[in-house]
Amino acid sequence: MHPAPLFRETDTDTLLARIRDYPLGLIAVNGEALPLAAHSPVLATRGEDGGVRLRFHLSANNPVTKRLEAGAPALIVFMGPEAYISPDWYGDVPDQVPTWNYLSVEAEGIPAPTDAARFLDDVSAKFETRLLPKPPWTRAKMAPAAFDRMVRAIRAFEMVPTRFEGITKLGQNKTPEMRAGVTRALGEHAIAEAMRKLRS
Repeated sequence: MHPAPLFRETDTDTLLARIRDYPLGLIAVNGEALPLAAHSPVLATRGEDGGVRLRFHLSANNPVTKRLEAGAPALIVFMGPEAYISPDWYGDVPDQVPTWNYLSVEAEGIPAPTDAARFLDDVSAKFETRLLPKPPWTRAKMAPAAFDRMVRAIRAFEMVPTRFEGITKLGQNKTPEMRAGVTRALGEHAIAEAMRKLRS
């Protein structure tokens, strides 16, 4: 987490939207000797109580899975759009250094086991809609025994974060003129669009 409070993002709706746009999370845990990490698509929703729920799955044989099944806490990191920022883009401003603008999310908590078959159904229902007009894939296209065999090879988890925040680093520490130079240089990049929205 970036230490500057200026960049800290705590708005839950903003963070959930960011995960929905960039759903591949990095799940990190402490191993016995070294940190462990694995990637998974994450479904982010609000529960009936309004709280955040993050669901993901991993291979049953993944070392991260073994730690989670033992009750280890996890950190899930989502990286949204990002861009290198050249000091030249600020205009005639001396003594500047390169930096990076980016949007991210971090969630901490203790994942608990959840239904793997339902998770796969929900993942396909969510992401197949992005492929329309292609007919959606469902498990009905598989032999039941084959689906059951694959489900046994994975583990699904649900985490209610105890910490849920992110970073919105878009040059808030620069002057409007400097930020305008960056957005002009980046053109149609997603970071430039985010900077324009932040300004308005």
